Amino acid sequence: MSTKSIIEKTLWIKAHARALGFLNVGIAKPTFLKDDADRLKDWLNKGYQGTMGYMTNHFEKRTDPSLLVEGARSIICLSFNYYPETEMESPMPKVAKYAYGRDYHKVIKKKLKNLLLELQESIGDFAARCFTDSAPVMEREWAARSGLGWKGKNTLLINTNKGSYYFLAEIICDIKLDYNHPISDHCGTCTKCIDACPTDAIGENGYILDANKCISYLTIERKEAIPEAFREEMQDWIFGCDICQEVCPWNRFSTPHNEPDFQPKEALQSMTKRDWQEITEEVFDNLFLGSAVKRTKYEGLRRNIQFLNHE
Repeated sequence: MSTKSIIEKTLWIKAHARALGFLNVGIAKPTFLKDDADRLKDWLNKGYQGTMGYMTNHFEKRTDPSLLVEGARSIICLSFNYYPETEMESPMPKVAKYAYGRDYHKVIKKKLKNLLLELQESIGDFAARCFTDSAPVMEREWAARSGLGWKGKNTLLINTNKGSYYFLAEIICDIKLDYNHPISDHCGTCTKCIDACPTDAIGENGYILDANKCISYLTIERKEAIPEAFREEMQDWIFGCDICQEVCPWNRFSTPHNEPDFQPKEALQSMTKRDWQEITEEVFDNLFLGSAVKRTKYEGLRRNIQFLNHE
């Protein structure tokens, strides 16, 4: 095992993570999330998870990281920028910015594994697991505890210098590192995200989201027909939604990413309104090969497009 001090190990991890393209890095101390467990129970009891039944699975693991990695002593929290240099120009419809390029799960997981391998080669073997929106991990809570940002009124993690257009990832490990501390909430009296949400998915006072009303949920997670009540509220979104981020004042500080895998395909950028309306399964498979859009499947995307066209 390496003789590096706790501080040296922490600084090494942060430097190497940034070299791999991560936007920011913070270290959280693993602990049982009692308050968050209570809030999660309340959220689930209200049915705000919609048809996402998996949100009720592995409840204990969501609130106790030691059940994911035995003897966990540190959670390395990372963010990865996906803000595009330019938005895709298309008369309709709209795809969330995070899905412009290759599936982030694959891109970031590879970088996490490389970082973990380098770390183990540097300081010796230790127990660890990598996560990025792929397991029962309360990512935003740990990111907030590690000082990467605060959980905003739109429920997303916001950073005063970087905004909110980034993915979150974690490495839970059994080595002791130098912990960071949470930062204060900077939403203040702002209600732009609450006011802008066309479906009123964000609670009246913010900080809570009813997935049943969220456009991202309706176009991705929901497998049944989209309720008619949302017919006039979709604002041309067919996969995900960026409205609450687009109006957030802190996103004026967002800067373009430099990850080639997140660049949209030329064919995607050149899609016309008619191309979308007439999209075939073959075109869908080629256009979104390796993309997060595959999550909704061809039938789901067609449903979303038809819903916008009142078909």
